[in-house]
Amino acid sequence: MAAKSPTTKGTTGYQEVPLQDKDNNVKKDDQVVGLKPKMTLLNGISVIVGSIIGSGIFVSPTGVLKNTGSVGLSLVVWAGCGVFSMIGAYCYAELGCMITKTGADYAYIMESFGPFLAFIRLWVECMIVRPCSQAIVALTFAVYILRPIFLTCDAPDVSVRLLAAVVICFLTFVNCWDVKWATRIQDWFTYAKLLALFIIIATGVVQIFRGHTEHFNFDNTEQDVTKVALSLYSGLFAYNGWNYLNFIIEELKNPVRDLPRAIAISCILVTVVYVLTNVAFYTTLSVAEVIGSEAVAVTFAERLYGYMAWIIPMFVAMSTFGAVNGILLTSSRLFYAGALEGQMPEVLNMIQIKRMTPTPAILFVGLLSLIYLLSSDIFALINYVGFATWLSIAVAVACLPYLRWKRPDLPRPIKVNLIFPYVYIILSVFITILPMYAEPVETGMGLLIIMTSVPVYLIFIAWKNKPKPVQNAIVAFTQSLQKLLVVVGPEN
Repeated sequence: MAAKSPTTKGTTGYQEVPLQDKDNNVKKDDQVVGLKPKMTLLNGISVIVGSIIGSGIFVSPTGVLKNTGSVGLSLVVWAGCGVFSMIGAYCYAELGCMITKTGADYAYIMESFGPFLAFIRLWVECMIVRPCSQAIVALTFAVYILRPIFLTCDAPDVSVRLLAAVVICFLTFVNCWDVKWATRIQDWFTYAKLLALFIIIATGVVQIFRGHTEHFNFDNTEQDVTKVALSLYSGLFAYNGWNYLNFIIEELKNPVRDLPRAIAISCILVTVVYVLTNVAFYTTLSVAEVIGSEAVAVTFAERLYGYMAWIIPMFVAMSTFGAVNGILLTSSRLFYAGALEGQMPEVLNMIQIKRMTPTPAILFVGLLSLIYLLSSDIFALINYVGFATWLSIAVAVACLPYLRWKRPDLPRPIKVNLIFPYVYIILSVFITILPMYAEPVETGMGLLIIMTSVPVYLIFIAWKNKPKPVQNAIVAFTQSLQKLLVVVGPEN
């Protein structure tokens, strides 16, 4: 860490002494241990698009349709979820340009409401949302990649989970090894997933011109408002990831310029692609076929592409592979940010001295994701994630009007009309509370997991004067991991 020395006469306080190497020369930026700004606008767009378009568009049509009852209302839900995500992303653009710290909404809540609420957000995101989302996407990858092998039956559950575990382990290694490798994977697999969706959309356009529009109606629309609200969990799960670039903002070369541009381009692109993809599905598949399908895109391909149907499972597998990488790339930075604030184990803010990657944080995310693979019920996992995610993001968006009132002096390159955060917060409360009546057990489990953050905070964060043996054990554990992983704390 940087040493400090007294300042010159006539001033008070201290000033930092430049970092020096062993030859007493000032270190260059590329020699300082820390995260480096290496990402361009295109990298930023690929992180957002690659993180959003994962398993959701290929799994969620079933969940949305099951709770809406009709194709017409399901398309309204898909479009509405896109608009809802864009409003949230617009609010995050102001917050991200105002508070340019790694950690995104965790950093915003820390700045606005203090360490207790920030830790609850950190706990929810780190212990539930990110590893659970990664497990869902990895499971979807495994289901699709095994589909051509098990043509007449479902793949064995153990095989699906083992393959998902292999993918998580491989991408954990890549992210530990080199950030450039991780971003290249993100770029290329983003292109692949967009190509897959454009093929499906083009097929849908052909089907519409052939007159296949018989499924587009509002027949059997669900009248239970709580069920419709539950459909939003599946739809919004497919859009989950629009805020992921904010988590790695320190690694953008020009964050103030590129963050809002990347968010706007990505959210508009994904919303259009998602709605058109669902339209394409319903030109061919009936309500019963979609609800009964575990892999909607594969069923669609099998109906229309004949012997070339294998290309869709391949592209879907590539899509989900890239999404696992995107979640891992951004999630590790959240653990890193929490450790910098002293709310996660110190070792998680350390950087591998040769690879310049947050190796301990990446390994921890990967390990948690493997634990969530013990459950293969994708839709139960989605409901856990949905409840925790939108409750937490609503609190983060509430930071925007709060900081306008409390900290009007902060620089704001982008200034959002306050109607947008208020609308977002009201809608978040709606989609958080109503599903409690429809799925009380699953939302109750989500709430219970959130509440586990309170004793953890009181014991490990708020309690400062721990017994000496406990402190010594923590220090010994941290030093052992440092030696094993060859990591040190960031210098900048």
